[in-house]
Amino acid sequence: MKVELTRVDDAFHFEAVGVSGVKNNIDANPEIGGHNMGSRPMELLLMGLGGCTAIDVILILKKQRQVIDDLKITVEGDRVKIEGTEMSPFRKINVHFAFKGDLNIDKVEKAIKLSMEKYCSATAQLSPTAEISHSFEIN
Repeated sequence: MKVELTRVDDAFHFEAVGVSGVKNNIDANPEIGGHNMGSRPMELLLMGLGGCTAIDVILILKKQRQVIDDLKITVEGDRVKIEGTEMSPFRKINVHFAFKGDLNIDKVEKAIKLSMEKYCSATAQLSPTAEISHSFEIN
């Protein structure tokens, strides 16, 4: 896999493009000179995790003929500063799924567990350094 970032301005705004060809904007916080014209890199990590597991869960539930009318995923991460550096990696992450539809609770629970433990590569990437938990609701 390959991505390319092209600087857009004289500060921190970049346009990123991957193999899909879809453009994404990345920028820094205005407090350090960014212009708030894109997502922050650490936000993108959480978005990637949410998107990765969402795709898995939807695929699994569709195969089980479950009807998803709506799905909202909220990913929250707690960061801890590494002493002696400016690094603040995620140490705890929670992925919350809010479903609407005609869904069997056991099938939803199993689909999420399969994604988190077997299918989602973003979970595999982040789990060695962050405790990843999940929760869900069906309305």
